[in-house]
Amino acid sequence: MIVPPLHIGDLVIDPPVLQAPMAGFTNAAFREVVRQFGGVGLLATEMVNARGFVWMDEHVAEHPDRLWGVAEEPRPLAVQIWDNDPETMAKVGRRLTEEYQVSVVDINFGCPVKQVTEKAHSGSYLLREPQRMFQIIHRLVEACSPTPVTAKIRLGCSRDSVNCNEVAKVVEEAGAAALTVHGRTAHDMFRGQADWDRISEIKQHLRNIPLIGNGDLDSAEKVVAAFRNYDVDGVMIARACLGRPWLFAQAAAALKGDAIPAEPTLDEQRDVMLNHYRLVVDRFGEEKGTILMRKYACCYAQGKRGARFFRTHVAKVSSAAEFYNVVRDYFPGSEPVDAATTELAS
Repeated sequence: MIVPPLHIGDLVIDPPVLQAPMAGFTNAAFREVVRQFGGVGLLATEMVNARGFVWMDEHVAEHPDRLWGVAEEPRPLAVQIWDNDPETMAKVGRRLTEEYQVSVVDINFGCPVKQVTEKAHSGSYLLREPQRMFQIIHRLVEACSPTPVTAKIRLGCSRDSVNCNEVAKVVEEAGAAALTVHGRTAHDMFRGQADWDRISEIKQHLRNIPLIGNGDLDSAEKVVAAFRNYDVDGVMIARACLGRPWLFAQAAAALKGDAIPAEPTLDEQRDVMLNHYRLVVDRFGEEKGTILMRKYACCYAQGKRGARFFRTHVAKVSSAAEFYNVVRDYFPGSEPVDAATTELAS
């Protein structure tokens, strides 16, 4: 099937397959690994706390670690931000467009984590306050122009309060250039299945802006099926890509009607993980980089025979030597790690 490019304002996203912003995961190292495989139309940062950005800017003259790499890496690139105060969001949006020259400023109205919702009254909490959402979007659009502002939402706060159709209208009326919808409610967290029928229904409530669907896309075949079966202009891949950064290349090939690249062998997957590890350590140093890599390593092992044993051991590593030893002894594969890959441990 032929799927046209996605247009977010004047920005052309081709293929119309986006990488989801994921807190704690989609940093510059991960984005570089995805970029090496290709196939992604738009990469995104982790979500950035706008209030924290302003505090750091005013008190320590630094910007959050989550903006690592943003100034230098290739475009297009989206930065996702969150807070419930329109002026704070506008201030950060202006800095992102003027200083960092990002391609898209995305607003998180979908995070279901209690630290964001109950404590900060942000993320998916704001789905119960569409007028506040309007104010935030409207101010950001003013502050960021001509850079497009987009929004990501869930279906509602709970199954009893699904209001995505109403919210979609508010998002467009406020001036957003695109809407992404995760097909669960905030109460669902990540339980059950994403409701793509509900996502698709939203399209009829939008006049001009594109609709991007998100949820449970863990194969190239599911990406193709999303475009074939549902009324969406683009799709966003989230958790499934964390241990399979080549998934975007597979999806892009499928959308063009080309042969889908095979899954890398276990040894090739291990090498991808080791390359990812080196990128993280280059930025954060050996100890912090190794600790950060624990969660990524678990993602790379997910679904493989022996993954539980690998996770148990990799969760304890704090040095390069320990990391390489655990990979050598427990990561599924047919070949040992050669000496060239262990230079960090020496």
